[in-house]
Amino acid sequence: MTSVADRVPSTVALQGALDAVGYLADEGLATALFCAARLHQPLLLEGEAGVGKTEAAKALARVLDTPLVRLQCYEGIDVGEALYEWDFPRQLLAIKLAESGGKTLDEHDLFGRGYLVARPLLRAVEHEGPRPAVLLIDEVDRADDEFEAFLLELLGEGAVTVPELGTIRAVHPPIALLTSNRTRDLHDALKRRCLYHWIDFPDVERSAEIIRRRVPAASETLSAQVAAAVRRLRSLDVQKPPGIAEAIDWVLALEVLGYRELDAHAVGATIGSVLKYREDVELAEEQGGAWVAGT
Repeated sequence: MTSVADRVPSTVALQGALDAVGYLADEGLATALFCAARLHQPLLLEGEAGVGKTEAAKALARVLDTPLVRLQCYEGIDVGEALYEWDFPRQLLAIKLAESGGKTLDEHDLFGRGYLVARPLLRAVEHEGPRPAVLLIDEVDRADDEFEAFLLELLGEGAVTVPELGTIRAVHPPIALLTSNRTRDLHDALKRRCLYHWIDFPDVERSAEIIRRRVPAASETLSAQVAAAVRRLRSLDVQKPPGIAEAIDWVLALEVLGYRELDAHAVGATIGSVLKYREDVELAEEQGGAWVAGT
């Protein structure tokens, strides 16, 4: 069985492998992912929404040919959704069956591994290999302070604790990638355990290349026009600057509507694919469709 080191012997090799699975990473991002994979150190990826943070984790899992285990964070997420929970209906059924047979069950019987329902973090820790799973903790900034503290054991030691069973240590500690849109500041204790990389918006040329890969039917002209238009829209004081994800959605909408080039009419018909706030659309309309299209 090939190891992580066999599959990604160098940063250059990883950058090429990511390219081969359809993800264009610059040298900085490829280096950060390489260090995370080889050093088994968590990587915190920050950047505006839509710049490819989540896709980076998916691409790394494809390169390593290993499962991607994703935990989507949200306000109020707790241990039951993230790590484990007990199968109470099965426990209740076991109690009733025992009682009908004149037996009694103690706590050890009811809180054994057979009644444990593994959630994403536990599944990643218990992955049997041969290579570690890629654990994507997506939008960690949406969770609360207590959840951040809960993650420290996993990120620092590759282990989790289930009070009834004790500490469970990973044979193959997961390659943990955390993403954040910076809706709030993360605590220093979490950041200290992580490598860090900021993913910026790609330039026009790279954006156009990414669009062509994700929407092969799109012409080079349309891809380049949309990439340039998205950059112009980001220069406005918009609430949500459009990223590469919005650019791809825009091209898909233009394609399905039969547009082969971006002009003022096409902009007016499809602006809702790239701008998601009324105020942002109004800012673009003030500039005019021709300005957005660059015509």
